[in-house]
Amino acid sequence: MKQRENFGSKLGIIMATAGSALGLGNIYRFPCEAGANGGGAFLIVYLAVALLVGTTLMLSEFIIGRRSHSNPIGAFRVLEGKKNGWMSIGWLGVVCAFLILAFYTTVAGWTLGYLGKAAANHFAGNDLAQIQEQFAAFTTHPWLPVVCQLAFLALTAIVVARGVKDGIEKWSKILMPLLLVIMVVLCVKSLTMPGAAEGMRFFFKPDFSKINGHVLISAMGQSFFSLSIGMGALITYGSYIGAKDNMVSSSVSVVLADTLVAVLAGIIIFPAAFSFGIKPEAGASLVFTTLPMVFQQMTGGYFFCLIFFVLLVIATLTSTISLLEVIVATATEELKLSRTKAAVLGSLVTAVIGLLATLSFRTGSPLHINGKIFFDILDSATALYLMPIGGLLIVLFVGWRMKKADAIDELTNGGTLRVGIRKVIYYLIRYMAPVAILVIFISQLVGD
Repeated sequence: MKQRENFGSKLGIIMATAGSALGLGNIYRFPCEAGANGGGAFLIVYLAVALLVGTTLMLSEFIIGRRSHSNPIGAFRVLEGKKNGWMSIGWLGVVCAFLILAFYTTVAGWTLGYLGKAAANHFAGNDLAQIQEQFAAFTTHPWLPVVCQLAFLALTAIVVARGVKDGIEKWSKILMPLLLVIMVVLCVKSLTMPGAAEGMRFFFKPDFSKINGHVLISAMGQSFFSLSIGMGALITYGSYIGAKDNMVSSSVSVVLADTLVAVLAGIIIFPAAFSFGIKPEAGASLVFTTLPMVFQQMTGGYFFCLIFFVLLVIATLTSTISLLEVIVATATEELKLSRTKAAVLGSLVTAVIGLLATLSFRTGSPLHINGKIFFDILDSATALYLMPIGGLLIVLFVGWRMKKADAIDELTNGGTLRVGIRKVIYYLIRYMAPVAILVIFISQLVGD
């Protein structure tokens, strides 16, 4: 078997995997979802799904990846033989990663554009209405967001082409902790703003009457999106985990870090949003209009605004890296391409669909279907359907198709680790996770 790269340390595993989560998945998408789904009610459901189901599915994907030492498609061929129906799970993951990367780079391009705005101090002296107008003008500009999106794809391809240790792991270990520090500083400032208490009540005081099928499926979709579940990224990263690394502790660490950043993002956004009179269900503008207003209220606001968008670009980059790596790992092993050619080809194909998502924001764009823009269609299709379906099939494979001894062998590193809760973990994979996903889907159908 061809020797594959591995992560160099446990910290590298945690930072690289968390890099898929600690970017736009939490800072941009989580506040949007929480704001649109009842605040505290959404938070309660999200935490439960992320900690119980999310950890279980992450471990399941790691088990498949490390056991096979292969890409999402090749993994099921290695474990099941050349021709088998389970390979469709791998194909589903690759397609899902491709579609997410396509619309994800739209928002990634926005972060790059806003980094330029922050550097040029474009927000200084502007009121909320003017900042909102800036956001609308930028997202509907005929060519600027397209240029930013393509530039971001190019950055992603460069890092992925450098490989696992020198590219993915190196940058993740340096930059993720810096983002966390900046977020803590912003939390302190947001909590001291007028009206912050109302925002905190919205975020932390749940109204259980608002929990319905849509909230359940949205929370599951967000946790899967944030943790990179069901899109092939964790199977791919799992194939780079060394035989001596503890997958259980690494998975728990990643989920806890992801949960922490989600909560910090809410503490930053919602008190500030209520302070400025921005509706919590405002969507994308929560990040791109609320934060510039917060920075204007801070001593040294220009510096913090600039460094935040620098780190947001980098955090976003770690997420796009994990998505492109799914495509590159598959292309290098299935099509026998070099990493560089695979990275370039994957980026070019992604750009074709991604540009449609970016251009769908333009006024009068033909890229609207049944009243929804193409960007939102890709978002909903992946988060609400493709990822949960992929996650369900993965736990069914590990829990019911894969030999129990092989799964336990991976959890305990060939019996060298004493994972006291290994039986509980296997029970969660075999029974709890599939049932939870199905229940949430049924709740969604009943709610509709």
